[in-house]
Amino acid sequence: MNVTTIKKGMWLMLLCLIPGLTKTFAQSDPREVRKENFKGVIELDVRDSKPDWEPYTPKSAPEGAPNVLFVLFDDTGQAAWSPYGGAINMPTLQKLADNGVIYTQWHTTALCSPTRSTLLTGRNHHLTGNAAITETANGFPGAHGRIPKQCATVAQVLQDNGWSTFWIGKNHNVPEQDVASGASRAQWPTQMGFDRYYGFLGGETNQWYPDLVEDNHFTEQPYGPEEGYHLSKDLADKAIEYIKDQKATNPSKPWYMWFCPGANHAPHHAPQEFIDKYKGKFDEGYDAYRKWVVPRMIAKGIIPKDTKLTDFNPLPPNISNPADYVRPWNELNADEKRLFSKLAEVYAGFSEYTDYQVGRIVEYLERTGQLENTIVIYAADNGASGEGSPNGSVNENKFFNGYPDELSENLKYIDKLGGPDTYEHYPTGWAAAFSAPYKMFKRYSEYAGGTCDPLVISWPKGMKARGEVRNQYHHSVDIVPTILEACGLEMPKNVNGVGQYPLSGVSMMYTFDASPNAPTQKHVQYYAMLGTRAIWKDGWKAVSLHAPLTGKGNFDQDEWELYNVNEDRSESNNLAKKYPDKLKELIDLWFDEADKNLVLPLDDRTAVEIIGLERPSQEKPRTRYVYYPGTAPVPEGVAVSIRGRSYKIVADVDVKDANASGVLFAHGSRFGGHSLFIKDKKLYYVYNFLGIKPEQQFVSSVPVTTGKHTFGAEFIREKTGDKGEQIGKCVLYIDGKKVAEGPMRTQPGKFTLSGDGLCVGFDSGDAVSELYKTPGTFKGGTILGVGIDISEESFEDLEAEAARMMKRD
Repeated sequence: MNVTTIKKGMWLMLLCLIPGLTKTFAQSDPREVRKENFKGVIELDVRDSKPDWEPYTPKSAPEGAPNVLFVLFDDTGQAAWSPYGGAINMPTLQKLADNGVIYTQWHTTALCSPTRSTLLTGRNHHLTGNAAITETANGFPGAHGRIPKQCATVAQVLQDNGWSTFWIGKNHNVPEQDVASGASRAQWPTQMGFDRYYGFLGGETNQWYPDLVEDNHFTEQPYGPEEGYHLSKDLADKAIEYIKDQKATNPSKPWYMWFCPGANHAPHHAPQEFIDKYKGKFDEGYDAYRKWVVPRMIAKGIIPKDTKLTDFNPLPPNISNPADYVRPWNELNADEKRLFSKLAEVYAGFSEYTDYQVGRIVEYLERTGQLENTIVIYAADNGASGEGSPNGSVNENKFFNGYPDELSENLKYIDKLGGPDTYEHYPTGWAAAFSAPYKMFKRYSEYAGGTCDPLVISWPKGMKARGEVRNQYHHSVDIVPTILEACGLEMPKNVNGVGQYPLSGVSMMYTFDASPNAPTQKHVQYYAMLGTRAIWKDGWKAVSLHAPLTGKGNFDQDEWELYNVNEDRSESNNLAKKYPDKLKELIDLWFDEADKNLVLPLDDRTAVEIIGLERPSQEKPRTRYVYYPGTAPVPEGVAVSIRGRSYKIVADVDVKDANASGVLFAHGSRFGGHSLFIKDKKLYYVYNFLGIKPEQQFVSSVPVTTGKHTFGAEFIREKTGDKGEQIGKCVLYIDGKKVAEGPMRTQPGKFTLSGDGLCVGFDSGDAVSELYKTPGTFKGGTILGVGIDISEESFEDLEAEAARMMKRD
């Protein structure tokens, strides 16, 4: 007899496929079922069959494998933190440094998303598609903003080998178009090897009103700042919770946690008691700070004793970016000094407060006996940030809009700095000071001020060193190889059937017990960021003179400098004329590395040009958008763009209560945005121009009555202002009739770098207008929909269409 064998479990499926067999199977041993039971349909005999599958057995980590806690701060130069000699007290970092090693020549890409992609994958940032931050992705092979499957993450490798994996805090490696509830999750953390995620997906967020995601869904903060909420505290709470939960169910498994607070990225927000700790500590200014901190760095062995302090503004005027100029402290007036000092105090308080929250995690690990076999990596992703402009800012989004700050405007907020009313950033002088003794700061990949960052590694069980300094030259691509070696693993050649790019870095584990000056095992590292570039090889470094985000181009005309950084840590002595052959060798090597790593083309366009660029989308271009209540906030990257054009907003509303009130439509925050809402029986439209007071408010001259209505606001663009803003007039409508009008201007760039998306029926996060409080939920009626039109058609056409929709409903 011919016998058909059926895999275990398949016979159950037959119950559903073949009528009348349920009773037979219920009364019979399936091994005895024969041809007659199936009435000739099939023959079955599994008694002698051998299964062609293996039972699933979870892979276990090697015996005694370590946990890994990787703490990654933002925007911090070495000269900021106390373990490196800086003025900002970091007791948790100091505790770890005393119990491990502190690195003096660890480098990054000079910008956030790119560095984070290297720390995730161990590959150079262009191989991961992250030439710059995700918001600047332009579609070229090294700049598409999507980590390819050929670059498996360290979390995927650890997860596959028995580790629990967690990501807490900032992401900034999800494509801008995918930071939305209705978008693809392919690049979200839980699809990139992490079991759990809690944090924010964009490049920054309000520390008092953050945009939060847990696992694969957006979520609201658990309580507000009036009850003591701050994101750093929330993230530490969640980190401890995740570890507790893991130990309750899988106590034998090691874990990997990437903890990425919002600090020290703008906005700088901190509890007042931590800001007060630094009162008066920066009153001497950033010139004096650099002169004070460099000897302290030398005394701690961070830099050689003969290291020279470089100039604040090292680039020639024809090359430099005016937005990155540092104003000499002695040329500031008294008000400017008072404001600039306070901005530094807030930054310091923010940093120490977040270090305190990290300390809570470390203390929990110590208390539960986990710290001894936990590799703790504590680092920053790029140099101090110069995005606050020469004058500092109470709203960092002005930088991304190319809009200058005004001292008089900023001084209004001096007593509120660090609180919910500001979105602040210190001036470029502090960026240069906190990146001392090196030249420049974040975004400048050619100089160490942008790339040379703090790194401390502690592993009590796995390293003998305690409180020692390491001077070996390394890069962020070297962290993944280090973690893998410490965990007894290798990067697989194939992951999920996809061949893998080789790791770009080398393991640093040899430094754990090496002497401070043992030869580095790394030999070459290229740099490229926003038009800047450099290359390091065996202690020599070639630097191309170019400023980021200038739009000047002409890269073939760039002058190159040459430094021996083994002897000249601050890159103060240009040897290009003395060693032209060495310079040529390095320039040629840069182009070789650029070719291998998908670096070209270079792009130095301005922030407004790059961030405002319309990118390819899965949705076809359209001029009319319709949004409905009950949906999650729509991020700016995928929402209707009203930048630089006329537009119309129409809300179809059935007002059922004479006292109806609340938000009909809102997009943005108090630091830039617009909102259509009802308050005190009047229709309001507010356009908040970069948070500059007073708000542009338009109020209906007639009351809102019960019944079905179309409420509308129209901006009619007339010209472009000298700062790129659009100037025109706003008209407010009720049922097609003008009820208010007046002059108005709109921002040249986005409302936010990320977060504070478009909402219908409420306002998420921070309120656009001071006339209501978040969430300002609409009550007393039903919003049928909100339409936004960016075509050239008249408002009357859109209003008539809306009226027809109302009739259908």
